[in-house]
Amino acid sequence: MKPRILYFITKAEVGGAQVHLAELINSFHTEFDIHLATGGDGFLAEEARGLGVPVALLKNLVPAMHPWKDVSALTEASELVANVRPDVIHAHSSKAGVIARLAALRSRRKSVFTVHGWSFADGVSWQRRILTVPVETLVSRFTDRIIMVSESDRRLAERYHVGRPGHLVVIHNGIRDVPWRSNPAGGFPARVIMVARFAPPKAHGQLLQSLASIKDMPWALWLVGDGPVRSSVEQWSWRLGIQDRVTFLGERRDVAELLAQCQIFALVSNWEGLPLTILEAMRAGLPVIASDVGGVREAVVDGESGFLVPCGHVDFLQDRLFRMIKSPELRVQMGQAGRARYERRFALPQMLDETRRVYQQVLRVAEQNAIA
Repeated sequence: MKPRILYFITKAEVGGAQVHLAELINSFHTEFDIHLATGGDGFLAEEARGLGVPVALLKNLVPAMHPWKDVSALTEASELVANVRPDVIHAHSSKAGVIARLAALRSRRKSVFTVHGWSFADGVSWQRRILTVPVETLVSRFTDRIIMVSESDRRLAERYHVGRPGHLVVIHNGIRDVPWRSNPAGGFPARVIMVARFAPPKAHGQLLQSLASIKDMPWALWLVGDGPVRSSVEQWSWRLGIQDRVTFLGERRDVAELLAQCQIFALVSNWEGLPLTILEAMRAGLPVIASDVGGVREAVVDGESGFLVPCGHVDFLQDRLFRMIKSPELRVQMGQAGRARYERRFALPQMLDETRRVYQQVLRVAEQNAIA
C-alpha cells in the first residue's frame, strides 16, 4: 500500500510555491497516494485534478491574519485529516504551514513544512516579525522536518531559534528542463522580462524607475503576472513616460516560451527565499539581474551569471541594466554561465531525490513508533 501524503497550501493561484508543489505532485502522484488541500481554486488545483489527485477547498484558509477564520480553518483541516488519514502532512506557505501542523499535532500525524521564504525575513516589517516569530518558534517544536529552499533561510531559522537541531533540511528548488532557449544577443531593442506577482515583496516600481532613467537605451520591458498592485504599477509607467515600452502580459502559463523571446531577466524584490523564476531564467540561458536578498545569491553568481543589486538601490540597478543592455556579448556570456549552473545545481531530479529521502526518514520514524 502506497504511503499517503496530504499537501496543504494557502492559495492555488500561480506563484513560486504553487509551481514547486505542482512539480512534487506531478512527480510523486504515482509513487505516493497524494491528496491536496488549499484555500481556493486556481492553477495548482486544476493541475492536481488533471492527475486524478483529490482536492479539498478549505473556505476559511486565507493568507491574511483573521482569528475567526483561522480557527475555522483549523477545524476544517482537522476534519480533513481525520477523513484522509495521511501518513505525512506536508505544508507549504506560512498560513497553511501553521494550520496544517496544528492539525497534524491534534491527530498525531507526521508533519513536514517547506519554507518558501520566512515570514520574518529581513525586509519584512517589524510588526509582522513580532507576530510571526513566536508562532513559528512554537509550531516548529512539533514539526518532524522543516525544509528550506536556501541556506539563507536556514541561517535565519537558526538566528531566531526556529526548529529543533537535526530537523532543519536545506533542499534547493529544482525545475524540470524544457526545450526553449533564449538568444541573449538577439532582439532589438533588448527585451527585459520580470515574472512576478504584483504584490509584496516584489518591487516593480524600482525596475520601472531604473529603466526610465536610461530611456535613450534600446530596451523594452515585459511584465508577466497579476496581483493587487498591478494597476498602480501601470499608472506609474505612465507617470514615468515609458508606457509605450512596457507590456503587461498578465498571468501566463507559457512562461518558458516567453523567456525564450527575451534577452535579460530581472527580479527586483525586498525579500525572497529562492525564487523559481530565477531558475527558470537560468534554464532558458538568460542573464539575470536580481536583488541581493534571501537565497538569490545561492543561484546567481554576481559578475558571472548575472548581477546582484543591493536591495532598494535604484542607481545601482540602473547601472547594471545599462551595462547589460549595452553589451550583447556580456549577455551571452552570463546566460551561458547561468544555464550551466542550472544544470549542475537546480535540475529537478536532485530536488525530488532529497524530498523523497525526507519522506522516507519521517515514515521510518512513524513505523518505529508504531512498533514501540
